Amino acid sequence: MEIKQDMKSYVGEMGFNAYKASSIIAIAPTEQKSLCLKMIAEDIDQNRQFIKEENEKDIGEACLEGLEAALIERLSLDDRAIDKIIEGVHQIDLLADPIGKISDLNYQESGIQVGKMRVPLGVVAMIYESRPNVTIDAASLAIKSGNALILRGGSEAFLSNKQLARSIKNGLVGANLPETCIQLINTKDRQAVGALLKLDEFVDVVVPRGGKGLIERVCNETKISVIKHLDGVCHVYVDAGVDIEMAVSVSFNSKSEKYGVCNAMETLLVHRDVAKPFLTKLSHLFLEQGVELRCCPLAQTICSSSLPAVEEDWTTEYLGPTLSIKVVDGLEDAIDHINSFGSHHTDVICTSSYDNSRKFVRRVDSASVMVNSSSQFADGFEYGLGAEIGISTDKLHARGPVGIEGLTTEKYVVFGSGEIRKR
Repeated sequence: MEIKQDMKSYVGEMGFNAYKASSIIAIAPTEQKSLCLKMIAEDIDQNRQFIKEENEKDIGEACLEGLEAALIERLSLDDRAIDKIIEGVHQIDLLADPIGKISDLNYQESGIQVGKMRVPLGVVAMIYESRPNVTIDAASLAIKSGNALILRGGSEAFLSNKQLARSIKNGLVGANLPETCIQLINTKDRQAVGALLKLDEFVDVVVPRGGKGLIERVCNETKISVIKHLDGVCHVYVDAGVDIEMAVSVSFNSKSEKYGVCNAMETLLVHRDVAKPFLTKLSHLFLEQGVELRCCPLAQTICSSSLPAVEEDWTTEYLGPTLSIKVVDGLEDAIDHINSFGSHHTDVICTSSYDNSRKFVRRVDSASVMVNSSSQFADGFEYGLGAEIGISTDKLHARGPVGIEGLTTEKYVVFGSGEIRKR
């Protein structure tokens, strides 16, 4: 689809302004960035009623348009969600500022000193769906890491994002930083995404956060580097000899704490030696919760009211109250299944065996690998990053929840006192 000239101009101007602003925020002192974050948090708190009112309008329109329940859940901003947003901003503010830090500084035989300095990426473009909290999370991380940011939220959160963007603008202006450091694309026109993906002259990295379709489109349409994950097919493996009560608690939470998140368990693997006592307890809880169970033949004999699993269930991210269950012969079988059918996002082992936990951690090729804890901890906030701009299942340049460090890179710095090279 050919992009209209006025959209090219609108988004292009934002890219140019972000590029100019990036050189200013890149060298902003920690104190100035901290003041900005504090003012953003304060503004959100003071204007939470307006934020909730705009969010309710978005939710009402989303319901009328038949948006799926998982996406509406992500869209909602109540007082609890706003409190968590504010807490995230404060956490990011308290983190050490990485910009300008020099590491690995060593003298060479020539007399020069060589080290590495942590620097911002430059200009980040964020394209995301549903979640208005991402607006603040991404902005806060960008400010702390000295990056300029262009935000393109989903049309379903249009009004919510506009209100949150006002708080960001007020924080930037109050801290004497260019308001163009953080810009929100103020249109629902889908052509804006296409125009943004063509700004390789100004944008250094794109972070898509949403459904598989969005992420595939971004990867197909841009030359800009992308930080992404496609799917969240997360597993919990329950080992032989495990504490059944602990495994039931972890497995239940991994699925049902929130269904519509990328770190929710989608496939449960159970060692055949504990399948009956474990699945008898857990399946009862899931059925009470209204979770549909799709089981392998052996698991189906244990889980009442379950459906037979088909091959595509092992690669499906349900993002809802559906779970696939497979009984496996042991640790090796579980690891093979995860590495073959998983999406390299987050995988968990519930076990009482130290050796098995270490084998699992070493051999499962995922961005987050956990022992005896819910998969839903795979989150920047829970990892102590304050928030995350997204989760990457790639291996370059960031992996797992992407926080401040993931929005930086390094450059070599060399200090001398007149040394010259002689070949």
